[in-house]
Amino acid sequence: MAPTPIDPSGVACSEFLPDPELSRAEMESLQRKLATTATFADDHGVDPAAVAIDEPADLTDGLPGARQETLPGTHAEGDDAGDSDAPVVVGIDQAFLTPEDGEDRAVSAAVAIRDGDVIEYASATTPLSIPYVPGLLAFREGEPMLAALDALSVEPDLLVCDGSGRIHFREAGVATHVGVLLDVPSVGVAKSLLCGTPDDSTDERPEGWRTPIRADESVETAGVGGCAADGDTAAPVIGHAYQSRQYPNSRRVNPLYVSPGHRVSPATTVEFVDALCAGYKLPEPTRIADAYADAAKRDAA
Repeated sequence: MAPTPIDPSGVACSEFLPDPELSRAEMESLQRKLATTATFADDHGVDPAAVAIDEPADLTDGLPGARQETLPGTHAEGDDAGDSDAPVVVGIDQAFLTPEDGEDRAVSAAVAIRDGDVIEYASATTPLSIPYVPGLLAFREGEPMLAALDALSVEPDLLVCDGSGRIHFREAGVATHVGVLLDVPSVGVAKSLLCGTPDDSTDERPEGWRTPIRADESVETAGVGGCAADGDTAAPVIGHAYQSRQYPNSRRVNPLYVSPGHRVSPATTVEFVDALCAGYKLPEPTRIADAYADAAKRDAA
């Protein structure tokens, strides 16, 4: 069953609600306007150290791609849940149902974590209206993402999305789109590079390594090739490649591509992701959300 359509009064910038009925040109135009509204600087009041998650004691193999087989239980108020004043970090990820399951649908899963503990799960399932088009993810999957976030009883202090933020053709990836809509600090964490150019080669880098991703000619809103007022002609940094994990004796794991969504700077985005990767390749909020999305998909099938 599709969730109730998002109430425009429940979002901060309803003019950016992702309408899949728009033409591609209209979607891209909306994204350009969105990028001018987004804030790619720190405006959040969240210390990365305050959201750090410890590596579990039973992580013996160190495999960065290991899946979350068992969902953690939730810790309610007064249930030894840690610091109740700690920031709430919400991870969001999607799974998909095919026509074999009835129709094309997106299952969006949101996981709220505070002081290292899961405090709430929420999910939403919505029919998919358009096929996947690189750069237009929010118009395909934005509705279930917003519905899952709306189903949470807690408000996120930081949103971590499986997808790009400013590393995007129009600097308006799904993390930026949702962050601006809700006016919530947000970051995007992608497994592949959508656009932009790394300052250095990303091959076989050690754990903790990072390098800036700069806008290139494929980022149409960045004005690459122009001259800044202070004479600095370097292309703007739109994110980073970050090596969150490596095998102990073999550098074979690809880096993550992390970028600000809204109200976070590129540099602080890396610090947030570093703090949230608890011994695995992916940040815990999206790693657990990935497993929860699969569980919700089984229930929705």
